[in-house]
This record gives sequence, structure tokens and C-alpha cells, in this order.
Amino acid sequence: MMKKNYRKIDLAKKLNKEKGFPILYSKKIIDDLIEISAEILYNDKLTLKNLGTFNKKDKRSRLGRNPRTKESHIIKARKVISFNPSKKLVNSLNE
Repeated sequence: MMKKNYRKIDLAKKLNKEKGFPILYSKKIIDDLIEISAEILYNDKLTLKNLGTFNKKDKRSRLGRNPRTKESHIIKARKVISFNPSKKLVNSLNE
């Protein structure tokens, strides 16, 4: 059975199992990758060949509503990240 969500430790264990890196070193690699990716996304888009493109988008503020209490409130403007997969990734998932 396959897990629905992977955590950093799960990725570190997979690196340890498949590549033989120590788990602490694997966690450091993953943390560094996330930090570098965030720095790049702060100023620009991040394109990883054969994987896809991460883009930073600005969302405007809007009126939202709590579905349970029906109370309205303003959702603040924020930045979000979108991901567009490469054709190669999409094709490999559909095989």
C-alpha cells in the first residue's frame, strides 16, 4: 500500500535506502534543496528539466465565508506557488 503524504524524513529514508547516504546527510540535502528552491522562487520562477516549473503568483484579497458559521471575512492578499508539470513527467505518469 502506498502512502498518501511523504514527509522530509520519508524522503531521507528513501535516499538512505537507495543511495546509501546516512539519514542525517540525506535530511541536510533535502533541507538545502528546499532552501535554495525558496530563494530562487522569491525572485524568479524555478524550472527543473523533465520535472516541471514552479511559479510564484500573487492572489488578491477577497471576501470569504466560514461554511460552518456562515460568517464573512476578508481573505488577505498573498503569494502562492503553482506547479506546471513537464510533458515528460505527465507522459511517464500516464504509462
